[in-house]
Amino acid sequence: MSNKTSNAGQNLLDLAYDKLEELIVTCELKPGSHLRIQDLQTVTGFNRMPVYQATTRLAADTLMIIHPRQGVQISPIDLSRASLLLDLRRDLERFVISLASQRASDAQRSQFRHIANLLKTSESLTISEFNAYDSKIDQMVLSACGEPFLQYTLRPLHTIFRRIGWVYHSYTAGGESLDSTVEGHITVLDAILSGKPEQAALASDKLIDFVKDMLPVLSDELPPSVFDVRMEFKQP
Repeated sequence: MSNKTSNAGQNLLDLAYDKLEELIVTCELKPGSHLRIQDLQTVTGFNRMPVYQATTRLAADTLMIIHPRQGVQISPIDLSRASLLLDLRRDLERFVISLASQRASDAQRSQFRHIANLLKTSESLTISEFNAYDSKIDQMVLSACGEPFLQYTLRPLHTIFRRIGWVYHSYTAGGESLDSTVEGHITVLDAILSGKPEQAALASDKLIDFVKDMLPVLSDELPPSVFDVRMEFKQP
């Protein structure tokens, strides 16, 4: 296989992965739902091979569950597990954001400043628009760290909590406004730009605390079927 053909296949895999990841985050692929590979081909518009490869990667990220010869299941939202993973994410994010504040190049700092200014001047962002910023910020922070291993470790965590954030801001009364989460991200960006790792770590912790406060609200306000579509058939 030529390098050109190999690169094209990898690009299709990445595109299929990104599309499925987006559909999982926005719950268009409902948590707990069972689908065939053909169903995923239909919703993504990609052929079988890149979709199949993408599901394998998503399963490794714990975002899907593969059932051999039966298809795949979208991983339910498990708030107890999320609480545990958030403790892990707190330590990782503190390290990553502190490292980015020290290692970011002048060009990368210019990018951080640009995104911060866009967020500061944006009005009435939708959750989808904010998620695009959030994903970009995550990529920029990991790039500034200069350690590829961190990307493979943190990307699944980012996706897990981006889906939780989407549910919170889409379905809960307190989640109607994005002001607090936008402000939290601006604080992180400003801390990275300061070049002070201690300030960056504090900003990271504050943002994680905001996410932690979402979890009991989700548990108290929303029906179980939001987190696992199979629960629709188990409610009296």
